[in-house]
Amino acid sequence: MSELQPKSVTPTVAWPEIPFDAWRETCQALHLFTQVVGKYRLARTPWVNHSWHATLYVTPRGLTTGLVQDGELAVEVKFDFVAQQLVVEATGGRQADFALEPMCVADFHGRFLTTLKSVGATPTFHGRPNELPDPVAFREDRQDRPWDGEAVQRFHRALVSIDRVFQEFRTSFLGKVSPVHLFWGSFDLAVTRFSGRPAPLHPGGIPALPDEVTQEAYSHEVSSAGFWPGGGPVDAPAFYSYAYPTPDGFGAGRVQPAEAYFDTAAGEFILPYDAVRQAADPHAALLSFLQSSYEVAADLGAWERTTLDCPNGKPLVPRPLTLR
Repeated sequence: MSELQPKSVTPTVAWPEIPFDAWRETCQALHLFTQVVGKYRLARTPWVNHSWHATLYVTPRGLTTGLVQDGELAVEVKFDFVAQQLVVEATGGRQADFALEPMCVADFHGRFLTTLKSVGATPTFHGRPNELPDPVAFREDRQDRPWDGEAVQRFHRALVSIDRVFQEFRTSFLGKVSPVHLFWGSFDLAVTRFSGRPAPLHPGGIPALPDEVTQEAYSHEVSSAGFWPGGGPVDAPAFYSYAYPTPDGFGAGRVQPAEAYFDTAAGEFILPYDAVRQAADPHAALLSFLQSSYEVAADLGAWERTTLDCPNGKPLVPRPLTLR
């Protein structure tokens, strides 16, 4: 096990270039590695609405499970993209890690199980990916996977900037709203608002995901937005926004900025990441996409916006009582 020393650090750029083709195979490896770690959290955590208990969160150095209760232990699993390590910490000061480097999924899975066991954690969980066609069990996936550490660091830097905007957008809603979190199944950073009304039963049909999980996730009306690094409806990094159920006329709604468009096949609004990165004010450009696409969903869906919407939150400023 090695110490947490940086191997290489990408220069700090708030909105770096992250062309998908340049790191496609590394991204696919990272996606599968996050599934392995996410499955550990999923197996140990009581169910929370819409699978919020299973997700990962952005940190200054990478991604984390947050605190996982594992019997008498409390455990945190961290992807440290600065030191290029997978780190497992447990109560009592126990810590172990291994290098993030070229390896097959089976090797990552095996190293992770060994690392969990070394700190006293429980190395058992479901061993097959979700939301992927023709999933291969982790321990059987021996395809060689590359690891481009600098590309991963650029992706992480983008996540930090995106998380900041998503967190601000989250504050301008008084109704039920999700945390900003990364779903390792679909591999997207997302934030979701809820109207408060039940939704029609979702038809399910997502590859390698039980319909009951999908149906619980969409049990209530939502306006959801997020970010894919690539491999979604468009084969490039992009932001998305959709509504469930989709209200009539949704695709004809006017969404900002000008580069945003409606993808008919996906049923979602799409904004290329590069359009945000190249904007004069990337923060404002992304915020305008999140807000305008939400407004289309909420207005066409007849949400009670007068009681749900509010100004963006500010540090140390309580909400005025008039918003109640």
